This record gives sequence, structure tokens and C-alpha cells, in this order.
Amino acid sequence: MLRQPAVADRFYDGDSTKLHQALKGLIPEGLDKVVAKAVLSPHAGYVYSGGVAGETFSRINIPETVILLGPNHHGQYHDQRMPLAVGTQDWDMPLGRVPLAKDLAQDLLSSSALFTADDTPHIYEHSLEVQVPFLQYFQKNLQILPVVVSPLSLQQCHQAATELAQAIQHSNRPTLLVASTDMTHYLSRNQASKQDHLALKHILDLDAAGLYDTVFSRHISMCGIIPTTITLLAAAELGAEQAELIRYTDSGEVSGDTDKVVGYAGVIIR
Repeated sequence: MLRQPAVADRFYDGDSTKLHQALKGLIPEGLDKVVAKAVLSPHAGYVYSGGVAGETFSRINIPETVILLGPNHHGQYHDQRMPLAVGTQDWDMPLGRVPLAKDLAQDLLSSSALFTADDTPHIYEHSLEVQVPFLQYFQKNLQILPVVVSPLSLQQCHQAATELAQAIQHSNRPTLLVASTDMTHYLSRNQASKQDHLALKHILDLDAAGLYDTVFSRHISMCGIIPTTITLLAAAELGAEQAELIRYTDSGEVSGDTDKVVGYAGVIIR
């Protein structure tokens, strides 16, 4: 069984040649690259957020193994008692098949009460899928561990992060964490920017608890708050010491509508 693309020809071009050309136009060339433990990348259609994703991924060395964490936009498909759904299938993408990081998946699943093998939440989920072509562009031997994330308490985020960090350390190979998130949804540009920079300050300080509390207390509509919190905590356990904002923008840059925007941010954590 292969996981088939859910949003090809909607969020990005489903034709491999056209997709490669689109990626080439979104990805700056010749930039100095760093080794990162994690990145935050947006997940809207490429016309809106692809530039932010492209700039972010262009700044780092993409290893062969990548763990993708994204929000569950289709919660009705998932058993909420097991909030972290690990995909078990290889992915059939326009740029080629992407295998599952099976050993890493087995190690994680064998020792966790939060992560469970469940492909159902992945069927229609776009937040992980839109990251994959960017990763394929840079890494021809890509293998992924896709995780769809449902709501968690901060304590559960700590547990999930510890389990992820331990699995990465046990695998003893370079692994990148990718947290897929858009920022504020459908506020004016001024309102969204104020909200989002409150959240981004905590992200850049590697302050996962502050981010979690700020987003929920201020009702910031950052859809990937849980994946981002887990990623910050796991990166810290893996020795991360700094974060860099690559770019922040919003949908109004393309649409021209600044009354109701969606915010997009790209961040490197190392």
C-alpha cells in the first residue's frame, strides 16, 4: 500500500516536470547552509507560502531521514485516545516514491503510549504532504517518518518530545525534525503580525512552554502549535541552542487582501 497525494494539483503542481520548475523558482540558489536539528515551515498552497518554505529549506543541509509533524486538520478520522498518528506507508509523490523510515518508526512505536501506527489521519492531510517536494528537491535519498498530531497537554508534549529525541538518538543517524504550521488565520495584517510575533519571540527563545501558554491564552490561531511545541522540546533535548527567523509574511503579499490574512513563518533551529 502506498499513501497517495491528497493535494497535488491544488496546493502544488502534480506534474513532476512542472513541480520541479516551480520548486526551482521558490528556492534561492547559492546560499550558505547549516546543519539544523529542526525547522518550522508553513503549509499553504505554494503560491502563498512556498517562498517561505523554499527560503527556509534552502538554508540547511537536508539529511536522508526527516520526521514530519503536522496538525490534524481532519480530527474525525482519528482516535483521540492515541493523539500521535504515525504513518506506516511509503508515499507515492509526483517527484517519486518516498520510503518510510521503518526502523525509526518501529523503535518509536515500540516504546510509546502516545504514538500509534495509524494511516487514516494521513489520507487527506496536507500539512505534511506539502513539505515533501521541497525535501525531495534537496535530498534524493529521502525517507520520512510522518506524524499527524492531535491536541495534547503541555505535559504530553514533553513526553512526546522525549520519546522522539530518544528514538533519534538511538537511530544514531542525522535526522531533521520539521514542524508544519501556519500562523494566525483570518485577522487583519496588523493584528496577525502582532499576534504572530508574540508567538515567534518564544520560538526564537526556544521557550516551548511560553509559546504554548501564549498561543492558548491569547487565542492565537496557529494551527501547528502542538507540532511546534513538541519540535522545540525535542530539539532542546537534542542540544539545540539557537533559532533563526528566516522570513515572516502573510497571504496578503500575494492576494492583496490585508483585511483577512494567514501568517507564514520559516524558522531554523540548531
